[in-house]
Amino acid sequence: MKHPMRNPVKPQVFLIGRAAGHFSGALLPVALALIGTAAQAGPPPQVEQFTLANGMTVIVKPDHRAPTVAHMLWVRVGAMDEVDGTSGVAHTLEHMMFKGTPKVKAGEFSRRVAALGGQENAFTGRDNTGYYQQIPASRLEDVMRLESDRFAHNQWPDDEFKREIEVVKEERRMRTEESPHAMLYEQAAAITFLASPYRRPIVGWMSDLDAMTPADVRSFYQRWYVPANAALVVAGDVEVAQVKKLAEKYYGGIPARPVPERKPRTEPAQAGMRSLDFKAPASQAYVSMAFKVPKVEAADLQASGAASPTASASREALALTVLAAVLDGYSGARLERALVQGQGQSAGGRVADSAGASSGLLGRGPQLFTLDGVPAEGKTTQQVADALRQQVALVAREGVSEAELQRVKTQWVASETYKLDSVFSQARELGSNWVQGLPLDASTRLIAQLRTITAPEVQAVAAKYFSDDQMTQATLLPQPMDPNRKPSKAVAPMRGDLH
Repeated sequence: MKHPMRNPVKPQVFLIGRAAGHFSGALLPVALALIGTAAQAGPPPQVEQFTLANGMTVIVKPDHRAPTVAHMLWVRVGAMDEVDGTSGVAHTLEHMMFKGTPKVKAGEFSRRVAALGGQENAFTGRDNTGYYQQIPASRLEDVMRLESDRFAHNQWPDDEFKREIEVVKEERRMRTEESPHAMLYEQAAAITFLASPYRRPIVGWMSDLDAMTPADVRSFYQRWYVPANAALVVAGDVEVAQVKKLAEKYYGGIPARPVPERKPRTEPAQAGMRSLDFKAPASQAYVSMAFKVPKVEAADLQASGAASPTASASREALALTVLAAVLDGYSGARLERALVQGQGQSAGGRVADSAGASSGLLGRGPQLFTLDGVPAEGKTTQQVADALRQQVALVAREGVSEAELQRVKTQWVASETYKLDSVFSQARELGSNWVQGLPLDASTRLIAQLRTITAPEVQAVAAKYFSDDQMTQATLLPQPMDPNRKPSKAVAPMRGDLH
């Protein structure tokens, strides 16, 4: 079953569900066998972390199965660190980081990485910005030289900015303004959150992009691109001593500067339903319901000891994650059976062409549990919304079976095992953990805690977090399509991804 795009009002999160991969009943024994094989192969390669004299974190994970290396530079700054009036500046800066240094001309960075036999790109999220290259292991020093240079010496003339900001605007038009779902998500985020900076779009409001200046971007770069706010992650066919030597050579000489103070922007408690009806040319209606939920706190994944004051909320976040997987974590899960296939429905058959659930687990900002669906022919968005909530209410009333619990837990463990096949995935996970302030083995700890989640805990969160008072409902109301409308054309290749 193909779902519509998942709701971007939620921040970058660790998800269990379709995003983590799913297995049919026939494949579960295969997944279990793979897990057993991985366990017999012995412990995974040791990950080491150290800090350079200037405050930059370095994380190294050797993996000698192939002569390749993923080299990633993470900066703990993203859209949530922007201020009103300059939304989109973090993403715009990501683009400008490819526009040169005193040693490397605009566009030359990508050409040099390609000449090394590598691939590279970058990404901007609400919580972070990242830059990466995957290259032959013998070329690690070359990309360290290039990346450290642009991190420390990004420099470009105003004319480069004037050209590139038009690319960013076109990216917004293509990815957001020409997509009814993306426009709905953007406006839903703006009413879901009041104080949290997650209310602003990562790509930025168009009026802010129109008004953005080279000085805005340079100021953001000078403020946040400091060694103590960055982490170098290297995974692949390397030795720790080798990476440490190269990191000290190329990154260690960057002058230390203080990380700016971050003010708390705590989201106030919601005390009533919020709703949005969004009209746009579209072929089908769509409804999304977002509920505010707790997240796993970093303190609760640290070394064992006295229980953190947030431990109960973190347990609930894990239970909500299991609930999302029970509803939509595998082919033939509850939402597909009930809403799409019409099994167990009253007379009238199925109500949705697609239906989904996902839950935020980790993030620097507040998290959401999202239910969404596309009505079947002859059905309304309200019928879909009611059916989605009925499935949650069913769990709250009757609970979940042990078979369902074991299936989704096996799925998560299997997805973690498969992920180890990619050095890029390993590096990205380590960098994301660092951004969130998590231990290096956060995934292992999460799995260990997930496996202790009980059916009564899942039932309890289903009963607790799905009232109208903490819900934002966004509905797409389709309007006639314009047959003469022409889509935008990219003025240049789009850089990276927004997540």
